[in-house]
Amino acid sequence: MTHRPARHLALAQLANSVGDGTYYVTSALYFTQVAHLAPARVGLGLTLAWGVGSLVGVPLGRLADRRGPRGTSVLLALGTATAIGSFLLVQDFAAFVLTACFYAAAQSGLAAARQALLAGLVPAGERTRLLARLQSTLNGGLAVGAALGGAALSVGTASAYRSVLVLDALCFLICALLLLRLPAARVGPADAGTTGTTSTGGDRRLAVLRDRPYALLALLNAVLLLRLPLLSLALPLWITERTGAPTWLASGLFVLNTLAVAMLQVRTARAVTGLGSAVRIVRRSGLVMLASCAVFALSSGRSAWLATAIMVAGAVLQVVAEMQQSAGSWQLSFDLAPADRMGEYQGLFGTGVTVARTAGPLVVISLLLGWGAAGWLALGVLMAVAAYAMGPVARRAAQRRTPRVTAEPVLVH
Repeated sequence: MTHRPARHLALAQLANSVGDGTYYVTSALYFTQVAHLAPARVGLGLTLAWGVGSLVGVPLGRLADRRGPRGTSVLLALGTATAIGSFLLVQDFAAFVLTACFYAAAQSGLAAARQALLAGLVPAGERTRLLARLQSTLNGGLAVGAALGGAALSVGTASAYRSVLVLDALCFLICALLLLRLPAARVGPADAGTTGTTSTGGDRRLAVLRDRPYALLALLNAVLLLRLPLLSLALPLWITERTGAPTWLASGLFVLNTLAVAMLQVRTARAVTGLGSAVRIVRRSGLVMLASCAVFALSSGRSAWLATAIMVAGAVLQVVAEMQQSAGSWQLSFDLAPADRMGEYQGLFGTGVTVARTAGPLVVISLLLGWGAAGWLALGVLMAVAAYAMGPVARRAAQRRTPRVTAEPVLVH
């Protein structure tokens, strides 16, 4: 792996994360105020769209395995840009749902194809460290995009919102051009020495769905990713409805999270060198997340200054758990996937994000706002149990692989 491909991967990540940041900040208001869709319909349409995205990740990842991850990544980046541009033409609910489904499908497939591309370009021992750098780049890009989107929000005109969508589409076009400049890597049986494992299922279509240990690993990871709606949705509602803390604290916690990941994710990932260390750090993240939830629960009914201090402490623990879980899950997802089906397997593992985006808001809000402090504890216990279960499941998955995927033992006792 040369420095140039790593730099192009980082620049491509930066380009599309800037676009994502602008979209996340402004899309809800664009759809409701410019496209004139009812908020409930926007929520329903996005839920349907990400549901579709969770279904197509695996077949699109399989396409990357068969046709090559670079070309597939470029095609899906162009598809994402086209979907974003199509939002400018949306005037009714049906068109919105179709376009949103196209957008979610392209995003899900792009994530799987780029993971397969990275696996084909980067030796196994370097992947987690590079992914940590890419995650830091992603957070920096989201912050820049959010600032640009905030400028559009301050203007508040239809033209300002449309300009943000144009910028988002251009960012994905730039991403596609940067990916096109990468070497044409193709992950297959010849690369088995890179990942340490090859497929045992021959040419069966969508073999990942028959690989029960890996599928269970992806499911457990989806449970751990229920943390995703916390910062964007659950914490703002909790702050305003259950504590005396000021409403601006929600944005402050988001900034704290973004800066911490940008600065510390690479350092956190250095501790992960194989399956054993990956299992240990994921388990540790479950315990830290349980502690974070317990701290958040203590903020219920507290006065402004005390609630603020408690929420900041909980957010610090939460971001530590997030960085640990990310580093460990990256290693597991790559080391336990066959070299010749990397895109297909990454497609399944990546559905955890779309599942969390689809079902997470309902699950998390129901727990926290419905049960209060007890809901926080229930969420923390759920994540701790899922993190602990990753150990025996990873051991079962490793036993299915020949030759052994790593020289480091999987310590799960």
